[in-house]
Amino acid sequence: MCVLVICALYCMSLWTIRVWLKRDSGQYWPSVYHTMPVACSCMSFNPETRRISLGLENGTVSEFVLSEDYNQMTPARTYQAHQGGVTVVLFVLEMEWVLSTGQDKSFTWHCSESGQQLGTYQTTAWVSGLQFDVETRHAFVGDHSGQVTILKLEQDNCSLVTTFKGHTGNVTALCWDPVQRVLFSGSSDHSIIMWDIGGRKGTAFELQGHNDKVQGLCYASHTRQLISCGSDGGIVIWSMDVTRQETPEWLDSDSCQKCEQPFFWNFKQMWDSKKIGLRQHHCRKCGQAVCGKCSSKRSTIPLMGFEFEVRVCDSCHDSITDEERAPTATFHDSKHSIIHMQYEPTRGWLLTSGTDKIIKLWDMTPVVS
Repeated sequence: MCVLVICALYCMSLWTIRVWLKRDSGQYWPSVYHTMPVACSCMSFNPETRRISLGLENGTVSEFVLSEDYNQMTPARTYQAHQGGVTVVLFVLEMEWVLSTGQDKSFTWHCSESGQQLGTYQTTAWVSGLQFDVETRHAFVGDHSGQVTILKLEQDNCSLVTTFKGHTGNVTALCWDPVQRVLFSGSSDHSIIMWDIGGRKGTAFELQGHNDKVQGLCYASHTRQLISCGSDGGIVIWSMDVTRQETPEWLDSDSCQKCEQPFFWNFKQMWDSKKIGLRQHHCRKCGQAVCGKCSSKRSTIPLMGFEFEVRVCDSCHDSITDEERAPTATFHDSKHSIIHMQYEPTRGWLLTSGTDKIIKLWDMTPVVS
């Protein structure tokens, strides 16, 4: 007899979708699988309806319904959603909508009851992150240009609300907290940006804790903790129950704003002072343009999101207290390069899959508390 503990849905290069059940032995074994006509590219699962929405490389979205014992998988519906591979798919139970994005640079939504396409929106680049707020019907779309677009969806049309641009790399993951009305975006530039859309409209806070591409984000609302995973194998638990500070904009100057020595492009001042120009740097705390001599020290600034040591000017370094250097995140090594993650908040379990083709299940209750 098998004991159902968790349903892990796994898309393989062999073009199959599989359900894994925990047996009495404590190990996971495949319960049922279905062979797909082409490779699977993305997936979402709704535990209330046991509905699997599966995006395929040929642009279609296929839906399956699992039986109560998770030992049978019944095809339900197929949507002709895109002209290219599906990049993200979401099922919204409250609206009975299936949202999807594709390599054809389009965002579409379908009615899951009738199968009819309700609307479409053309994006500027491939979309790699998608979230939806049920209360306001806002869709958050993150793409390969590093931009996050907010769309207002109606039954058969949508309108552009605004766009955010903060990443230097493509957006790789999005996470939405509907309670605090905060959007988190992860990027290939190794950073996470927290967009405070609710109480402090438009305010953005940076989180720097990965050494490689951020691959997944999820939010534990009951403890106000953000969980991020990356290609560097790191799992970072961020405390969002602290008052964070925005990083300053970098200031422009032709000379060091501390010692007033010219930078190397300031030919006039170099000629007048008979001095060789210096390389420009920026203090991560105050944003001033400084030379290497005036910014020779490093410090963490966790409330600004810098959990690793970064360049600061000498005066800012002396002003940062030990209390301000106290970390706001904990770091854990997954021992594999993560490409996907899924968090189950009721049990406190985190599932990660890596480039090593291994799925790992983590008990996060000791750290997410």
